[in-house]
Amino acid sequence: MMSSSHGSGPCDMLPPVRGSIIRGAPLKDLVWFRAGGPAEILFRPADADDLAAFLAARPEELRVSVIGVGSNLLVRDGGIPGVVVRLSSAFGKIQTDGLRVRAGAAALDGAVARAAADAGIAGLEFLRGVPGTIGGALKMNAGCYGREIKDIFVEAVAIDEKGNKIRLSPAEMDFAYRKARWPRDGLIFIEAVFEGTAGDPAAIRARMEELSASREASQPIKSKTGGSTFKNPPGHKAWALVDQAGCRGLMIGAAQVSEKHTNFLINTGEASATDLEALGEEVRRRVKEKSGITLEWEIKRVGIV
Repeated sequence: MMSSSHGSGPCDMLPPVRGSIIRGAPLKDLVWFRAGGPAEILFRPADADDLAAFLAARPEELRVSVIGVGSNLLVRDGGIPGVVVRLSSAFGKIQTDGLRVRAGAAALDGAVARAAADAGIAGLEFLRGVPGTIGGALKMNAGCYGREIKDIFVEAVAIDEKGNKIRLSPAEMDFAYRKARWPRDGLIFIEAVFEGTAGDPAAIRARMEELSASREASQPIKSKTGGSTFKNPPGHKAWALVDQAGCRGLMIGAAQVSEKHTNFLINTGEASATDLEALGEEVRRRVKEKSGITLEWEIKRVGIV
């Protein structure tokens, strides 16, 4: 666990901010798994200028990480050292212009899909089925139903570790399956621009409802879960490999492999992050033993064990 003592470490030399700073902030209520430890420091910047000024003035050795709504995140029980940035509602604005949508990194993916539909912009419907925020979707090239972020991406705006605002093109993002391989570490996305095609708003909404109904019917979205646990290996479906390895319903503590969709882990009660991660590793072990295939985590695991 992180020490709660106060000394002269980097977390005790924070620059002034206009947003909020909370020490020892619990994170379990901010992530979908409802499990995990606290943030040493939780910083919610007032706006992009507040975030940039903080990053420019912070001690160089101060570790900074970012979380969104925690839809695909497992925070380990020891918590996250350093400063955890969680973007405020000021970063959640959505605007449409012609066939383009400009969305803040804190905007929910589903809200962006609805705004595009209202404006008669087709091609973003798949975002209705992607949990989380635009910031997270950019980092992992989120997608479903045959579409992903790279298919609609125009540009992103981020703030680097020195507080500089930069723009990234599709080439610079270098999207791949479930990840973006941008060349620089320490970037915090603040907004993105997407482009679709002209469509009928009613038809777009109908398609979104179909996707939403399909997702609800096949996935345990009302459970305490972290979304898809493992990436699909080339030529295979992760859920099928997990099922074939006999892991449907498998439990460690209160952590369980969903019986509804085997590529989902669920917290059935008060599961610890340790239990959830151990269950995921046991699934990986069994799949490797059964099929010879090593599953790769899609859920991002962060913090101290």
